[in-house]
Amino acid sequence: MSRDDLLQGLKAGTLALLDVRPADEFQAGHLPEAFNIPISQLKQMFNLLPKDRKIVACCRGPYCALSHEAVKGLREKGFRIRRFAEGYPE
Repeated sequence: MSRDDLLQGLKAGTLALLDVRPADEFQAGHLPEAFNIPISQLKQMFNLLPKDRKIVACCRGPYCALSHEAVKGLREKGFRIRRFAEGYPE
């Protein structure tokens, strides 16, 4: 998902931005409107994810595997999820 599509979806309230980086990285800085569930806790906490919006997973950037892992795992659980093409701090 592109930056423009993400911003448009967040503004419209149709997307939720999930940051799957470790909590200490999230606390050091994150994208506006993002909420954090570290990838290591995602399987135990997926019930906290919104069901009424599409989810966009983000992590450290285009070469980080964390968001790829989140997309794969959450799709298997039936979530509508995409990956943000960029990441934090891009």
